[in-house]
Amino acid sequence: MKASLNSRSALILIVISQFLGTSLWFAGNAAAPELGVLLGKGAIVPWITSAVQLGFIAGTLIFAFLSIPDRFPPAKVFLFSAFLASFFNILITLLPLDLVIILICRFLVGFFLAGIYPVGMKIAADYFEKGLGAALGFLVGALALGTAFPYLIKGLNLSFDWKITFYVTSLLTLLGGLIIGFFVPSGPYRKSNLAFDLGLLPKLSKINGLKSAASGYFGHMWEMYTFWAFLPLVIVYLKGSEVSGSYESLLTFFVIAAGAISCAVGGLLSNRFGSRAVATTALIGSGICCLTLILVQGATPEVWISLLILWGILITADSPQFSTLVAQSVIPEYRGTALTLVNSLGFFISVVSIQFAQLLLNWFSIIEVLAFLVIGPVLGLGLFRFFFQKAQLLAKSH
Repeated sequence: MKASLNSRSALILIVISQFLGTSLWFAGNAAAPELGVLLGKGAIVPWITSAVQLGFIAGTLIFAFLSIPDRFPPAKVFLFSAFLASFFNILITLLPLDLVIILICRFLVGFFLAGIYPVGMKIAADYFEKGLGAALGFLVGALALGTAFPYLIKGLNLSFDWKITFYVTSLLTLLGGLIIGFFVPSGPYRKSNLAFDLGLLPKLSKINGLKSAASGYFGHMWEMYTFWAFLPLVIVYLKGSEVSGSYESLLTFFVIAAGAISCAVGGLLSNRFGSRAVATTALIGSGICCLTLILVQGATPEVWISLLILWGILITADSPQFSTLVAQSVIPEYRGTALTLVNSLGFFISVVSIQFAQLLLNWFSIIEVLAFLVIGPVLGLGLFRFFFQKAQLLAKSH
């Protein structure tokens, strides 16, 4: 099977594995209400979310600095990372229930997710010389679906305790790692870079095309994870209830999962209109949704639910296209490192955004806080265009 695997078959296996592996991402968030009660703490979702994000940042920085995705077979990196991420995820159920232990475990889950999400994109990029936008559209769609999955487990209200969420997501991640590790060989367009280059990151920072794509991605990241993290709270606020239950969890699942569809559709559209056009349109649309949310206070459920689903569609669709532009802006030998580095910085921005939003809740309502997220799309689009024009001028001068 390894020798005869074509790009379409490889993409199917990568998408499945990406979905299974990224189900770990918000497993802690889905269990957070029960954990908060058991620990006698207040709102712990921002802390749990930030722990995973910080772990991912640390992991991607180390992976990028050491050029691990380019120096070693990416499928083996994915398998190794999936095994360790699933181990630290399930460790929460085995150790004494303590917030510090939970945060450390979630940090380590995030650390090894660095070997799943960006490495999965690197594997896909190694299979597609053309049509990469469509391929990454399906791949990031799997991330959105995997992120939403724990909320579906919780929303179904099947009368099991919080530990089941961790058991299920750990098993799914391990299965995803085994699929990649044993059934997906290195792609035909992979070019390894065995030498460790201490000056690689400074070299990458001088590429205007990379800075353009990264800027748009950073604007997107300021917005997306904060929206996802506070989505259950937004639903509770707009619904007029005081606690989050199965209804809120199911609606959260559908809003986040809507992004899986838009990523796939956006990827297909990128084949016709280009990744730049799709990414720009989606980022503008999601920025408008930030501000529109304020206007739906007191509206009927049909109105605000429709807006949240539309936002869920737009807020995710640009991600794979910005990643496509990142991958296309560098030579194949540096592709894995560039993707991992941009992911690292993007997730750092998401942590700042989440903590900034949590701080603003002391003075503003949750929907007023989310209106501040428009900062990301505005700055992201501005810098995206600035560095792109700079790259074009430089190309013309040569």
